[in-house]
Amino acid sequence: MASASQTTSPGICYLVGAGPGDPGLLTIKGKECIEAADVLVYDYLCNVELLKHARPDTRRIYVGKKAGDHTLPQEEINKLIVQLAKEGKVVTRLKGGDPVLFGRGAEEAAELQEAGVRFEIVPGITSAIAGPAYAGIPVTHRSHASQLTIFTGHEDPTKPDTSLNYAKLAQADGTKVFLMGVERIEEITTEFLKHGAKPETPVALVRWATRGNQETLVGTLADIAAKVKAAGFKAPAVAVVGDVVTERGQLNWFESRPLFGRRIIVTRTRKQIGVLSKQLALLGADVIELPTIRIEPAKDQLAFGELVQDCHTYEWLVFTSPNGVDAFFTMFDKLYNDNRCIGGVRIACIGPGTAEKIKERHLAVDLMPEKNFVAEGLVKAFKDHQNMENVNVLWVRAAETREVLANQLTGMGAIVDEAIAYQTVAETEDNLEALARIKAEGADMITFTSASTVEHFMELKVPLPEGCKVASIGPVTSAAVKKLGLPLDVEAKENSIPGLVKAIEKFWK
Repeated sequence: MASASQTTSPGICYLVGAGPGDPGLLTIKGKECIEAADVLVYDYLCNVELLKHARPDTRRIYVGKKAGDHTLPQEEINKLIVQLAKEGKVVTRLKGGDPVLFGRGAEEAAELQEAGVRFEIVPGITSAIAGPAYAGIPVTHRSHASQLTIFTGHEDPTKPDTSLNYAKLAQADGTKVFLMGVERIEEITTEFLKHGAKPETPVALVRWATRGNQETLVGTLADIAAKVKAAGFKAPAVAVVGDVVTERGQLNWFESRPLFGRRIIVTRTRKQIGVLSKQLALLGADVIELPTIRIEPAKDQLAFGELVQDCHTYEWLVFTSPNGVDAFFTMFDKLYNDNRCIGGVRIACIGPGTAEKIKERHLAVDLMPEKNFVAEGLVKAFKDHQNMENVNVLWVRAAETREVLANQLTGMGAIVDEAIAYQTVAETEDNLEALARIKAEGADMITFTSASTVEHFMELKVPLPEGCKVASIGPVTSAAVKKLGLPLDVEAKENSIPGLVKAIEKFWK
């Protein structure tokens, strides 16, 4: 057997614990391994949101395994990661929870070592501890348990007999946690009772632990199997046995958040989608990210570049979206190497999201509507601020934007040049998993943050799930919702992402 010092492979394989499901529980080391990967090999229990940390050119290989359904047998997975690493690739093998706690990571490591392939084991947060914690159940507690026993409810099916000593498990002090045991819950609880465990011992099962769709079922050793059957409770789930379960009544923080149990679809660009998703997820929502649009550079880059080059000659520079700010300064940085080259031009913007982008450039915003964050609101702000007669304005905009701003400023006497900075196109390559989830699980609400997100969602020809509510960021988006025949249930009073989140939270109270 080759030793670690005798490795001959030019590549490396990282055996990474992806954590229990909440993307925030991935370790920093795990994130670094995903970012470094040439190839990602990931499991059924890995949250696909973690794949966003990978480079665009990283190859992704799904080898998911669940009860009775193996995309790729374990032996083939072993061969795959060995082969890829021997080709000189940086391979990151993502495994749910911790890679070696009932995760067969040790077997994969042994195969890699035998083949002379360099490897590293990167521990992850296990669902055995995180799952109960997210259900308000501490696995140890000074008043209940100072000992923790973890075992698997799903042993090697080729073994003739169980290696679990139920007599010792039943009589063990403290908390017992078992993984992958939902299908055998009746057998396991029967064995516990048979060997002297008290029937009234509290039990909790936590399904899809730490995710927005987490479910918890509570009972006792005597009745939990019947409750599982009655509720149709399925894997994957972690089970907790012991008096610590009684702490759930006062420590159930995760499931008591205001949007818990609500499945909400977020439609924006992939780059922007995380801002709204994160705020909804913090309130407990189960978020499905469905990017419907993609931002591309304007077709006439020469014309756009000439206007950016002359920006310092204008009295006002106007931005009406964060995307416009990004596109403008991408071009600006190609032409100039100093922010001061923007000169004395004053800057106006349509709302707080756009203002934040401008502030990232260490530039001040001179004018912004107080409340109405749409073109009409910015026009009113200009009208209240100054006489616009003969004032020259450069408006940085999308190809599809309404002409309200230019028309009304021109009507006030301003001289407006329009810099077409970007165009919005349909996203067709980055939404298959989201669409599959929507079809299989449905949704309680869909959010729209611009007219283009509505239009491109409709182009997907995906029917809204039954009972799905529609939420809009403001009147312009709402008009597009109504025009395209969708119902409108929520409109943000403050036309911003925080305003939309507040409106959604209020709607579900």
